[in-house]
Amino acid sequence: MTMDTNHTLKVFAGRNSRALAERACEHIGQPIGEARTNIFPDGELLVKLEEDVRGRDCFVVISTCSPVNDNLMELLVFIDCLKRASARRVTIVTPYFGYGRQDRKDEGRVPITAKLVANMITAARTDRVLAIDLHAAQIQGFFDLPFDHLTATPVFLDYFESIRHELGDLCLVSPDVGNVKVAEGFANLLGGDLAIINKRRVSGTEVVTEHIIGSVKGKTVLMFDDMISTGGTICEAAKLVLEHGATDVIAAATHGVLSGSAIERIKASPISKLVITDTIPTEGRLDGLSEKLQVLSVGDLVGEAIHRIHNNLSLSELFERTAGTKR
Repeated sequence: MTMDTNHTLKVFAGRNSRALAERACEHIGQPIGEARTNIFPDGELLVKLEEDVRGRDCFVVISTCSPVNDNLMELLVFIDCLKRASARRVTIVTPYFGYGRQDRKDEGRVPITAKLVANMITAARTDRVLAIDLHAAQIQGFFDLPFDHLTATPVFLDYFESIRHELGDLCLVSPDVGNVKVAEGFANLLGGDLAIINKRRVSGTEVVTEHIIGSVKGKTVLMFDDMISTGGTICEAAKLVLEHGATDVIAAATHGVLSGSAIERIKASPISKLVITDTIPTEGRLDGLSEKLQVLSVGDLVGEAIHRIHNNLSLSELFERTAGTKR
């Protein structure tokens, strides 16, 4: 007797990731699971499931972006709620993994918060984790459970291949040494040269770009990174490549964190186009960048990954056209 596997699948969403989860569900022809998150006057969260999940394979889509602590707590409460409701398996989908930059001790008397968050998610009895473009690939090793690390590069490739004729003589520029592998992958796939920028971080908000390795003269520069936070790195890099003769600068990043004065920085920068994905919600947040902004959706990618995990199929096909992930 065959089992209707789709009948056992349920995909839920946190408050901030509903639109992305709906697109993922649309891709696999699955209605989104009904649940609600209530906020008490003192700020406490209560997650209430509106349907039965006993014996079901459940996925929860929540990006732990700003407000990071609220979203992280909602994720943990969601996991506990599903487990206590007798879900057979709980997989969390965190398209953006908050605290990912605190992945090592780079000075004395500081925590490794990415590991702490991994411990909390594991302690909540999660069965599996799915994330997209972690800030450091080593974070996968912080979890003692199955971890699927996807990359959004196929989404970017589809977009940039569709406008490749507009880009002309192209040079892929890595804004820092850690992203060279990704930039090289894009250069091979899109057909372009490669250049590397040497940067030095002065503080959490200040970055100094000093040297460029390679030639960008007379070329359209395409810069990729896993995230853009304050915009300091990407804007300084844009100025540097223009000083070295680049004709145009396009910036792309999976996660548009864009905190602090990032919007004003990018708006005033020589960057002609900023391409990001919807791993972090953009609605009503980035209106000041409307003329430069292009938002791509990873909903189909997430939906396909959910479908494959649920049906015990390989995820390898999702990596056939990628430029790799940041080290």
